[in-house]
Amino acid sequence: MSVYEYLPDEIARLGVTRKAAGLVLGQVQTHARLSREREERARAGPAEILNLSELLIAMWECAEWERIAHVMTEQQMPVYAPGQDPRVGRREEQRMQRVALDVAAAEQHGGAPAKMLRHRVYRIVARAGSPGGGEPRLTVHMMASSLSEAAHRAWTVYGRSGGLYQQGAYRIASVEQVLPEPGELL
Repeated sequence: MSVYEYLPDEIARLGVTRKAAGLVLGQVQTHARLSREREERARAGPAEILNLSELLIAMWECAEWERIAHVMTEQQMPVYAPGQDPRVGRREEQRMQRVALDVAAAEQHGGAPAKMLRHRVYRIVARAGSPGGGEPRLTVHMMASSLSEAAHRAWTVYGRSGGLYQQGAYRIASVEQVLPEPGELL
């Protein structure tokens, strides 16, 4: 069986923490404001068909920027330092405990060593096959190890006979890594 090294919410929070490192409070507050705006745009956009969505990712990131701003104010940090943020260490401990429990459960269930997956979150956009502007879109977010695997998974789930993509003659138009941001390492 397989175990995720990082879950989507963990990737989102870790990305924000890394971006915040070395920033002053005003910069963190600016990022918090921008992330609130992103969350509002995601709320106003079309609903996605899966639990992992643009809105959920925006909410995780917004909450983390706001939490960091609060920590900096509360602890009077002139510059954000993740090493001085007690929640950062606790979250990593919790993640490691989760991974250990997941590995133990996977090995108990399957009898073989668990396979550790270091997947990313990808946004897959499908458009209706009919030509013309304003064509309907379907957006999903999925965890996968690569762009091609994300597209393959989306097509496997929604492209089968009678599936969502088939019903509207949809084709996958784009696949984009969103967590962590491209170039950002875990």
